[in-house]
Amino acid sequence: MDLQVGDVVQMKKAHPCGSDQWLILRRGMDFRIRCQGCEREVWLPRPKFEKMIKKMVYQVPRD
Repeated sequence: MDLQVGDVVQMKKAHPCGSDQWLILRRGMDFRIRCQGCEREVWLPRPKFEKMIKKMVYQVPRD
């Protein structure tokens, strides 16, 4: 899956606030993502993050 900064993904499990959509803020060895419901930011290692993704909700237009 081609993930870029600005994409919104849906995760398999919902955040405690009830939202399951996350905005990607940083990518690399670790991903920094922000909950679309409560604005909480979380750092996750790449393998764990990629396993938790259910589907792509919004993809930033590529050049």
